Amino acid sequence: MEAEKKYITAEELRTHNKAEDLWISIQGKVYDVTEWAKQHPGGDVPLLNLAGQDVTDAFIAYHPGTAWQYLDKLFTGYYVQDFEVSEISKDYRRLYIEFAKQGMFEKKQHVASCALTCVALMFVVVVYGVLCCESVWAHLGSGMLLGFLWIQSAYVGHDSGHYQVMTSPKFNKIAQLISGNCLTGISIAWWKWTHNAHHIACNSLDYDPDLQHIPVFAVSTRLFNSITSVFYGRKLDFDPVARFLVSYQHWTFYPVMCVARVNLYLQTLLLLFSKRKVPDRALNIMGTLVFWTWFPLLVSYLPNWPERVMFVMASFTVTAIQHIQFCLNHFAANVYLGPPKGNDWFEKQTSGTLDIACSSWMDWFHGGLQFQLEHHLFPRLPRCQLRKISPVVRDLCKKHNMPYRSLSFFEANVWTIRTLRGAALQARDLTNPVPKNLLWEALNTHG
Repeated sequence: MEAEKKYITAEELRTHNKAEDLWISIQGKVYDVTEWAKQHPGGDVPLLNLAGQDVTDAFIAYHPGTAWQYLDKLFTGYYVQDFEVSEISKDYRRLYIEFAKQGMFEKKQHVASCALTCVALMFVVVVYGVLCCESVWAHLGSGMLLGFLWIQSAYVGHDSGHYQVMTSPKFNKIAQLISGNCLTGISIAWWKWTHNAHHIACNSLDYDPDLQHIPVFAVSTRLFNSITSVFYGRKLDFDPVARFLVSYQHWTFYPVMCVARVNLYLQTLLLLFSKRKVPDRALNIMGTLVFWTWFPLLVSYLPNWPERVMFVMASFTVTAIQHIQFCLNHFAANVYLGPPKGNDWFEKQTSGTLDIACSSWMDWFHGGLQFQLEHHLFPRLPRCQLRKISPVVRDLCKKHNMPYRSLSFFEANVWTIRTLRGAALQARDLTNPVPKNLLWEALNTHG
């Protein structure tokens, strides 16, 4: 005889929202993930951000494989009494099932192999240009090519972090470490830590680390209130220095992007040598040391300091293209304060994301991430499938009156600069009355 089901309300579920008491529900069943959060492959941040909520859509998005079989041991025996599924969630889940039936999550083609081959060829050319050529133009070209190498290598690291691009988990981890730590100097552990939080809390000012750039940038006047970053666990002070820098952010945006890699190197080192639990810390440190061995050594073979500075700046400036693209995808989209909610997964992803429209032959250049909304909705879907699902996602957005914004690269830059300029002009107002800022933001929200 089947045991009688035990129920709790959604309000009761919300009380279990702390690291020491962390419950979630999936399809109405309640799970205690307090201890599991410490060994969760995606880190504890996604679970903490969604604690005490129904997380079905987020779970589906990130676990198209066998993760469901591990849930039974975490089941509390409770069900959510007032569990309901919105129409948009129903359609989203049906879409996921359809993609799974078509095998789209497994059809990766040979994107990663081709990308790694191109990266290897570019690396050979860069080394040859530095060691075997005497022309300053050859050295400049080598520096620029190194920047393109870093861009393509980062895309491989991104793909391998979201899904298995190689034949086994072991080789996939090797691909991550080579494409991330060894070739770019940016730790894959740092990327996973911040990137998973970004996906779960897309465009939340206090939960999404990808919007927390005070004192250099502020995409919203609400950041002028010195909010607390839940991700970093510290206050984002909008002090006089921040006010001055933000006041000119629409002018400094592109110059800062040209040296943005310096911040990524710093963030990598701060995490790897912090007290925080870091998966594969030793491997990440070793991989990063590989980068800081070959890169300075290569630069040292250039004949003089002016050419060395030129080489480094050329490589950094080229990678600015990638940094700018990542900003275009989110800076001009809608933002909000507070934690993400598991029951509005689709709404939050569409609200906080912009696509970049381009021809199919440019997919390699953007790494598939010009389809940012499609990637956010289905992060485990290989990049070669994103263009195919774009019309379906567009139709679903239209059906439920959700924004689907696809702009040209130029238009996206215009939107981003307009957003930065709007906040900059508000920052120059020394009186800075909050009601005025909120009114201005309400009148200028895109979508």
